[in-house]
Amino acid sequence: QDRIKNLGKIKLVERENIHLTLKFLGEADGNKIDDIIKILDSISKNKKNKKFKINLCCVGAFPDENYIKILWVGVFDGSEEILNLQQQIDTQLESLKFKKEKRFHPHFTIARVSFLNPGDKKELRQVLKENSNTCFGEFETCGFDIIKSELTSSGPVYSVIKKFEFK
Repeated sequence: QDRIKNLGKIKLVERENIHLTLKFLGEADGNKIDDIIKILDSISKNKKNKKFKINLCCVGAFPDENYIKILWVGVFDGSEEILNLQQQIDTQLESLKFKKEKRFHPHFTIARVSFLNPGDKKELRQVLKENSNTCFGEFETCGFDIIKSELTSSGPVYSVIKKFEFK
């Protein structure tokens, strides 16, 4: 984030707000929240789901390096566990009429780009290239949360509705 903060019009994600989204629920009907919690609780208690390490490696852009809108840090170790967990959530929430994700790529969004002049775009591409194999650290995850996101004029405000720990 320090290398890109002065390029173009880039909004850095505040460090405390950096997260990995397993499933975006959108505007969830209040009546569904209890059912969502029950499903997520059963997934967290599934014996196949255990604590695991996540190793953060490489940086990239969505949709691609020619049209950069999102900058992210990828997952190396732990990506298989994340994909498995995401598929469980996706499949089980279908019963509540949530659509399955078409494509899921484990990542942590670090910035959103609204405008880059040609010079800044070239420099940003260089930063991406230089960090394509860089590892940024690792941590252990013990579970996941269901989060409520409220958009405000100063950015999103996240609050935890419920934490789910692996048993």
